[in-house]
Amino acid sequence: MTNKQSTLDHWEKFWQDKQQIEQVYSNEDRIYQNLRRVTALAGKRVLEVGAGSGRDSFQLAREDATVYVLDYSPRALEIINKLNDQHGCSLLLIQADALQLPFGDGTLDIVFHQGLMEHFKEPGRLLSEQFRVLKPGGLLLVDVPQRYHIYTLIKHGLILLNRWFAGWETEFSIGQLKRLVQQAGFTVVHQYGRWMRPSLFYRMVRELLKKLGVSLPLYPPGIPGIRQLRERLSRALAQQPWAFQTFLDIGVVAQKPTGEASPSFFATRN
Repeated sequence: MTNKQSTLDHWEKFWQDKQQIEQVYSNEDRIYQNLRRVTALAGKRVLEVGAGSGRDSFQLAREDATVYVLDYSPRALEIINKLNDQHGCSLLLIQADALQLPFGDGTLDIVFHQGLMEHFKEPGRLLSEQFRVLKPGGLLLVDVPQRYHIYTLIKHGLILLNRWFAGWETEFSIGQLKRLVQQAGFTVVHQYGRWMRPSLFYRMVRELLKKLGVSLPLYPPGIPGIRQLRERLSRALAQQPWAFQTFLDIGVVAQKPTGEASPSFFATRN
C-alpha cells in the first residue's frame, strides 16, 4: 500500500467516525477572529487547506468571501456538504492533495489551515505550495499545536502506543513556526495563541465516561464573563514570547511580498 493510500484510508475512517460533527470540538472562531484582525473578507478568494469539517470557513463565507474548502478525504467533504445545507452557505468543495493545489500561480487572496501542518514531516513543501497560489500581498494563516504543553507529552505517549487518533503528528514553538513561514518567503504580520477550552481534565473525564456509557456536554457550564476575559487576556499575552508556552494552539498570519500576479485562476495539471 502506498503512503498516499494509507493516509487516505486513515482519514476516511477518521471522518466516517465523526459523522455526528456536533460532538466534535470546533476552533471557537479563532480563525475568523484572527483573519479579521488584519484584513476585510468581503470579495476575497479564500482557500482552506485540509478543511476537515469545514466549520472554520462558514463565517468567512457569510462575510461575502468566495471560499474553497479542500481536503484529501471524500468523507470529510461529505460532512461539509451536509453543513452547507444546514448553514445555507455555498462553500466550494475540492478533493485534492495539499501538496498539489489545483490553482494557478498568484490567484488567491487568503489561504489558511488548522490541524494540518503538524501531519507533514516536510512542512516547507506545504508552505511553498501555498506561497505559489497566493497573490502578491496575499495572506496565509497557519494554526498548529504548541510544543511546550502537557498535551504534547500525552500525545507522544499515545503515538508510541499507536493509539493516537491522528497517526503521526508533531508540534511547534512560536519561534519555529515563524521561521518556517519566513523561510517559505512570507513576512509575519500577526501572531496569536489560545488556551485549551474546555480544560484537558474535563476532556479526559468526558472521554472516559463516554466509554462507560455516560454522556457529558461538549462544554461544561461556564461562569458568565469568564470566556470573554480569557479571550482578552490571551490577546494581550500574545505579545509576550514567554506566554506562548502556556497556550495549546498557536498561529501566525503572514503576507506574501507584493509583485506581479498570474492571470489564470485554476491550474492545469497532468
